[in-house]
Amino acid sequence: MGVSCVQGRAVPFRRVVVADDHRLVAQGIERLLMDCFDSIALVSSGEQLLACLRREPPDVVVSDISMPGISGLEVMRQVRSEGCLTPFLFLTMHDESSLAAEAIRAGARGYMLKSAAGDELVRAIQGVMEGHTYVTPSLAVDAIVSSGRRQHALTDKQLRILEYVGRGLRSKQIAYALGVSVRTIESHKYAIMQQLGVHGTLELVRKAQLEGLIRP
Repeated sequence: MGVSCVQGRAVPFRRVVVADDHRLVAQGIERLLMDCFDSIALVSSGEQLLACLRREPPDVVVSDISMPGISGLEVMRQVRSEGCLTPFLFLTMHDESSLAAEAIRAGARGYMLKSAAGDELVRAIQGVMEGHTYVTPSLAVDAIVSSGRRQHALTDKQLRILEYVGRGLRSKQIAYALGVSVRTIESHKYAIMQQLGVHGTLELVRKAQLEGLIRP
C-alpha cells in the first residue's frame, strides 16, 4: 500500500481506475495521482470501465460522465445493480447542479469539475475513500447533498450497511464483508430503523426503497 502526505499526515492509498476518453486528460490525472496510489489503470470508454470493474473492482473510480458508448453514470448504475460498492468520483466539465445532484442521488461519492482538479482532487479522493461525499463547492454542495442520500442523516457506513441489507445479506455476512463485529452491524441496523421509523428488516428494506436510499 502506497503512502502519501496530505497536510502533514501520512495517508494510505490503494488502487484507482481513471476513466476518460481524452487520453491527454487521463494521463494528466495519472501523473497527478502516481505518488498516491500503488496501481493506476487508465480506460477510455464506459465499456472498458465496466469490464474492469467486473474483473477486479478497484478501491475507487475517477470517471468522466460523458464517454463514448456507455456513460460513466450508466456504468455506475449498472455495477451498483450487480452489487459492486466501489466508490465513484466523477471528474467532469459539466457544471450543471442538476447533473451533480443526479449523480449523487444515483450513488456517486464525489462530483468535481476538471477546472478544480489538482490538490483538490487528491483531497477529494481521500475523503471519498474514507466514506465521505465530496462536491465542488461552486456547485451548491448543501443543496445537492441534501437532495441526495443525506435526507435521513444516515452515515456513509450506515448507507453501505443498508445497501447490503437490501441485497438480502444477513448481519454475519455484512460483518464479514466490512471487517467488523456482528454486534456492530446489529447496532447500526437498529440505529437505521430508528431513523426511518420502522421495526423489522422487511419493513426497513421497503421504506429504504421507497425513500430512494437503495435500489429496488
